[in-house]
Amino acid sequence: MSERVTAERVIPEGGRRRRRPTKQGAVLSERLIVETALRLVAQHGAEALSVRRLGAALGADPSALYRYFRNTDALLLALADELIGRAQEGWRATGDWREDLRSMGLRIHACYLSHPQAAVLGAYRTTGRPHETAAVERILGILAAAGFPAPFAVRAYHAFIDQALAFAAQDAAALALPKAAREADEAVWNSVYGRLSADTHPHIAAAFPLLAADMRGSGYPFALELLLAAMAVALPAAAGS
Repeated sequence: MSERVTAERVIPEGGRRRRRPTKQGAVLSERLIVETALRLVAQHGAEALSVRRLGAALGADPSALYRYFRNTDALLLALADELIGRAQEGWRATGDWREDLRSMGLRIHACYLSHPQAAVLGAYRTTGRPHETAAVERILGILAAAGFPAPFAVRAYHAFIDQALAFAAQDAAALALPKAAREADEAVWNSVYGRLSADTHPHIAAAFPLLAADMRGSGYPFALELLLAAMAVALPAAAGS
């Protein structure tokens, strides 16, 4: 979508509903556009995020999309917010702050990895949209209920969400690679690291079996546990400050 499209072309929420179905029989809506965009990005990558391709997939005149999104960036923010929302679907607080943050973080990571192409595009964006604001409120609420004072809670939130999104983006980027490139990267651990001499690389040689096995998966679950453990240690001092 052209970045020169002005805000005046975006129709207010109440006036957006398309009266006639698209050629495919669907009534155009923001949700339908977002879901279709996610599917196209998953199949064809970032280049699929265009008015022409979205219009064709929806069976709608491409110009109709401007009633919902003023440009490609606005649509991208909606995609990013949709991933955040999907990560929170079905989540319930247990009252145990460590378990609640653990489950929230793992949900975010898993959701982004289930949509790697979209995650690569949107994991680093701040959407300001409903799902994101709900997530920020929820995480800060968990920290407040645990007894963390606001100054520490804000820094803990920052560390928690940046860690989750950074790992999600990195792991999603690896999944988004072409299969041949992904397999070549994985093979390096055996073809290069597995052949390093103990004379020149003693620590790698000694740890290689463990290293090769561990590097096949994500480091996020362990990193998350380290963060939660550090927060638990800091809680008494933070609460007493």
